[in-house]
This record gives sequence, C-alpha cells and structure tokens, in this order.
Amino acid sequence: MFEQLGLIGCGLMGGSFALALKRAGLVKRVVGYSKSPSTTERAFQLGVIDVEAPSALLAVSGADIVLVAVPVGASEAAFKAIRHMVSPRMLVMDVGSTKCDVVAAALRGLREHVGSFVPAHPIAGKEQSGVENADANLYTGKQVILTPTADTQSIHLKQAQDVWTAIGCSVVQMSPESHDAAFAAVSHLPHLIAFALMNAIADQPDSLEYLALAGPGFRDFSRIAGSDPKVWRDILLANRDKLLAQSRLFRDHLQMFEAAMQGGDSVALQSLITQASLTRANWHMNLQSSDDRYV
Repeated sequence: MFEQLGLIGCGLMGGSFALALKRAGLVKRVVGYSKSPSTTERAFQLGVIDVEAPSALLAVSGADIVLVAVPVGASEAAFKAIRHMVSPRMLVMDVGSTKCDVVAAALRGLREHVGSFVPAHPIAGKEQSGVENADANLYTGKQVILTPTADTQSIHLKQAQDVWTAIGCSVVQMSPESHDAAFAAVSHLPHLIAFALMNAIADQPDSLEYLALAGPGFRDFSRIAGSDPKVWRDILLANRDKLLAQSRLFRDHLQMFEAAMQGGDSVALQSLITQASLTRANWHMNLQSSDDRYV
C-alpha cells in the first residue's frame, strides 16, 4: 500500500486513477492539485482527493507515488514544478498518449530524479472530460503501455507494473519510439480523420440535413471527434512526424479507392474492400484471443 498519492491534474484520467487506487485499498491519502482551483475544489467535493494542495510541489510533498495527469504539452512544466520534492523512493508516472516528447520533457524537468519516472499510457478514456466523469472502473480490463528508458530504475518499473495490474489493467512494455509509431497509426490518425470528416460535413450548406440522416455506423465512426480539443491539439503536435507519415500513407490508399471508382473498376474496388474486411476480421479475432488470455 502507498501512503500518499500526489495527483497533478485532477481531471478524468487522474481522478479515475485516484478512485481506482482507493477502491483497491492501495493508497491511504490522495493530495491533489490542478491548475484551476475550481477543479481541485470539485475533486475534493466528489471525494476523488482527500486534500487540496495549493501547488504541484505541495501535492507531491510526502507522497510515495505521483501521477502527472496533464495534457502532454504541459508535462515539462509539471515535472519542473515538482522536481525539488521528488525523491529516489518515489514512483512518478504520467498518462500521456505520446511518449517520446514526455520522456524528453521528464529528462529536462526532473533532471537527476528522472530515474523515478516510469512513462505510462493507459489505453482508456471517455469523450467527456473533467473530474465529474472520473470513474474507478475506467481502467478495468484495459491495457496500459509502459515505456521505460535507460534511466528508469528497475524497482520503480516493477512498482508501476504492480500498481496498474492491481487496478485491473494488463501491462505491456515497449520503447517510447515504438509506442509513438504504433499509436500514430491506430489512435492519432483515426482521431485526425474523424476531426477532418466532421469539419468537411459541417462546411457544406446542407450539413444539418445530412447529419439528421446519420445512423449508428456514422455515430460509431465519428464518436472520437468529440474528444477534448486541447488534449488532442497537444497529442497531434507532439507526434506530428510519425502522424504525418501515417496521414500520407492513408492518402495513398484513399487515392487507390478513388481511382477504382473513377475508372468504374468494380474488380479493383471489391479487392480493396475485401482486403480491408479481412484485415479487420483477423484483427478482431486476435483481439478476442488476447482478451481471453486476461480473463
């Protein structure tokens, strides 16, 4: 059990982590800080945190586990703010959706204390942000990716694996570079496409009429376009090199579909659709098999 969680960022992700630790009996006290005092106050009112800290530094004072749950663009400032209270015995983690930039921010911000930092990315979330939507079940049954570096102390890596497992996650370990390449393809590009699609529809005179006719498929596909704009602004910029490479590859494949349609080539069009359908089916089967292993 941890004596104290220092929570930097009392929103959806941080608040859900705090609630999950409390429910599992893994922490005695949660001290929280958010840039907005009203958020910190609301987190206290909801029982997400036990003590409101007036600064990030004081939230970390006395903690043996720290979670930095801020937009990735604010990571370096958060690390700098807590550096003087970080000790060798303290486990420090984040929940950012990009890792190379966060690791670099930790090196600059934590300096000699960077060995306490275990970069983490839980594959979980909601479209509705804010501490009001914090949920102790948010991470249950989800994957969390840990991306330790050469500086990460093995004792803290083991602690991180144990704490995420204890709140119901399956833990995967990979390098920051591999993480960012993979998530540019399977997370960041889909968000980019969803944002662009909604804007493309909204830019048409009959957009409201079109949207009124949209069914479940459109709702499923466009759901992620409702994600937090500030959070995703930072993610798209932080991983832009790998994301732009994926975007160019997507355009190449979109042009293959366009060429088949323009040429009236039904054979080519069906072949492209079949390829996509088989890839989706095989992925779904593998996903189910992976889920079975964690039952």
